[in-house]
Amino acid sequence: MEIPVIDFAALNGEERSKTMALLNQACEQWGCFQIENHGIDKELMEKVKQLVNGHYDENLKGRFYESDMVKSLNNNEIISDKDWETTFFVWHRPNNNISEISNMSKELRETMDEYIAQLLKLAEAVSELMCENLGLDRNHIKQAFSGTNGPSVGTKVAVYPQCPNPDVVRGLREHTDAGGIILLLQDDQVPGLEFLKEGQWQRIPPSRNNTIFVNTGDQLEVLSNGRYKSVLHHVMAEKHGSRVSIATFYNPAGDALISPAPELLYPDGYRFGDYLKLYSTTKFSDKGARFESMKTMANGRR
Repeated sequence: MEIPVIDFAALNGEERSKTMALLNQACEQWGCFQIENHGIDKELMEKVKQLVNGHYDENLKGRFYESDMVKSLNNNEIISDKDWETTFFVWHRPNNNISEISNMSKELRETMDEYIAQLLKLAEAVSELMCENLGLDRNHIKQAFSGTNGPSVGTKVAVYPQCPNPDVVRGLREHTDAGGIILLLQDDQVPGLEFLKEGQWQRIPPSRNNTIFVNTGDQLEVLSNGRYKSVLHHVMAEKHGSRVSIATFYNPAGDALISPAPELLYPDGYRFGDYLKLYSTTKFSDKGARFESMKTMANGRR
């Protein structure tokens, strides 16, 4: 099975209906897809990856390979409660904290800001297309995510270092994403990302020609009343090479009230901030139990 590829260039021509149907199928049956001809400057995307890899080499690599986890792996211990990754997180909206990231060069800060400005336009375009397929007003997702200060946008910058013994540790353990729409700029050489499809793990290939990989998070499953499901995924540790991953989250604001769209069914809602608190301690557990907990919490507010 091959992951769906959505050609954004086809949305403006005779292939629009076919492309929209493919997008809807991807959201309903896969929970993920790739976008080509997305309009983001590909030279800028290459520069982001290059600078992130340089930042890793200069500031993170040495510290990672000196960590207790690496020592455990060298002792042939099975590592089941940690992830073989080194990461940092950047907030872009509603507030930008990129100037506070330790040892980040001015060039990387400026390049990241320029990339995110272009990526945010793509995230909003994707949300509008999803709304169209769901039969909602084109701005419904954006408005549902807005809270007081608009949707929350942040980026997890991760490198999954080359691993001498990938059989005893995951790059990142199985989970669904807490938020809304996730847009991933990933490595073009080293694989590792896998999504669960019909009980089988499907390996997502490296992103040739800088396609953008997209997956849907838990809040879109709720908003769409289960039509667009978030999907379990993980990252495998790799023996041959390190993998860069730059995942940007187009999420609800912390005070956004999340519930299915009225047109799709309207039960009680809950605040995304409360969901995040629960998610932080249950990220690697089944999402169904989280949803049930949030229902109980919402009913308790009556």
